Amino acid sequence: MPSAQTDTFVHDRLPPREQWPDLRDDQPERRSLPAQINAVQALFDRAFAAGHAHRPLFRSDERTLSYAQARAEVNRIANVLAGLGLQPGNRVLLRGGNSVAMAMAWLAVVQSGLIAVATMPLLRATELKAIIDKARPSAALCDEKLQDELRAALAQSPDTSDLPLRLFNTGDAAVALSDGPQGRPQDARSPSAGLSSPASGAHTLSLEVLARHASDHAVPCPTHGDDIALLAFTSGTTGSPKAAVHTHRDVLAACETWPRHVLRATPDDIVMGSPPLAFTFGLGGLLIFPMWAGASVYFPSIPYTPEAMVKLIGQVGATICYTAPTFYRQMAPFAQRLGVGRLRLSVSAGEGLPDATRQLWKAATRLEMLDGIGATEMFHIFISAAPADVKPGAIGRVVPGYEAKIVDDQGHELPRGQVGRLAVRGPTGCRYLDDPRQTVYVQDGWNYPGDAFLQDDDGYFVYQARTDDMIITAGYNVAGPEVEAALLQHPAVAECGVVGKADDERGMIILAYVVLRAGHAADAAQVKALQDHVKHTLAPYKYPREVRFVDSLPRTETGKLQRFALRKLATAAPSGS
Repeated sequence: MPSAQTDTFVHDRLPPREQWPDLRDDQPERRSLPAQINAVQALFDRAFAAGHAHRPLFRSDERTLSYAQARAEVNRIANVLAGLGLQPGNRVLLRGGNSVAMAMAWLAVVQSGLIAVATMPLLRATELKAIIDKARPSAALCDEKLQDELRAALAQSPDTSDLPLRLFNTGDAAVALSDGPQGRPQDARSPSAGLSSPASGAHTLSLEVLARHASDHAVPCPTHGDDIALLAFTSGTTGSPKAAVHTHRDVLAACETWPRHVLRATPDDIVMGSPPLAFTFGLGGLLIFPMWAGASVYFPSIPYTPEAMVKLIGQVGATICYTAPTFYRQMAPFAQRLGVGRLRLSVSAGEGLPDATRQLWKAATRLEMLDGIGATEMFHIFISAAPADVKPGAIGRVVPGYEAKIVDDQGHELPRGQVGRLAVRGPTGCRYLDDPRQTVYVQDGWNYPGDAFLQDDDGYFVYQARTDDMIITAGYNVAGPEVEAALLQHPAVAECGVVGKADDERGMIILAYVVLRAGHAADAAQVKALQDHVKHTLAPYKYPREVRFVDSLPRTETGKLQRFALRKLATAAPSGS
């Protein structure tokens, strides 16, 4: 059946079919979905059919919304969007932190047949402009606290200087302050209602005020399953941003894999976590997958800190938590002291999980961590293990619905136990928007996330490094994360990052950047202690020949260690280590 998206901008810029990953129609995760399907409509219909209409969906410090109430609010926002004269297939830029308002804005955009382009809250104008130039949005919805950088980005392009902009508030108390000049909201049905020039910073009527006076009934766009739901910009560390394209069918097919077979959330679960909704780890974990399970999601009114998250886990009664390994490591001492209430699942993804962090969290909480590896290009997790199936040192097995193998540089599968490139295929896969890097990520129908792994005789996948993070020193291949995991076992180490540094004699040497715990001296004796520790933990050739002490490590907004930044630092002269 034909596409419902009359704006074909994204469809026209998909890679040629021969460059697509193998998304076979005989897979049950895709075969069970009808040709015409709207992902948001399907998620709400599923909840209502299961009798969850009056169960909570969204929780915050200000309000709790049931599935029925949330659907009515999403319909109101959809009607505001309709008043802008947008057509299916138009891109709508979303800018906001994790909140009920941000979640409902995303749902309304996708339900309307528009394409959601969510952006990380910490991005600056220059970074936002790169996304805007690539996605070419037709409208923008923005948290009022984050509007300055967005206005600056929009003002830099003549094509977006008068883009329709709607601001939303993350707390109910602020809504009343956004009424019109005489306290009377403008007509939400008018295309010009509440408009201002994004560049001017003039008054913009809030999305909540407009939605308050819109109908709570809306007909979802009758999208084809292959119509586009979102553009997910990678949190990549180098080069221009890449936009991964995901369809309505991709979103729902992903629900039938890791959430069904590994996570197994229930309607009684309360979910919370730190990954941004603009990151597919957060979008799946904190919105799509809870809705699929009939569960509820808590969004905080303040930014998470390790201590605050532990306290809120207990106060809210959260049962599932999503965050990155570094945050779990920082949370552990607070969890040991305060407890974690009803928490039953601790989901870790976003970067490699060192076994030392897993054991630290387990000692503090008695909970085995649920680890997984996914990719923005694949939408979510494709290798994982439920707590009962954990094998020390391994991430897990391939998630049902996906296939994975370890191959050499020519794409030939390697015997078990040998390190090589990870190749994956399944019901989701990489399709970049107008990007020559498509042929790097997808080869012969397989997706190559850029990770080095080995697969053991039991089928478990053991992470080694990003393929560009392998350190070749004196002829030996050393994975930086393996050295990091060893260093993290030392009581003086709070965080660390390991990279290779060019060396005339060895080709490369192993260089460790270390953040020490309070009370430990950053001196030569400490360097030797750490080096000796690694020599006794790993093969001696894997020890860091150079150690530099730093106050913090460079990370992306999603918590990933930016090793490229450390490699750049490695070329500079060491300072007092």
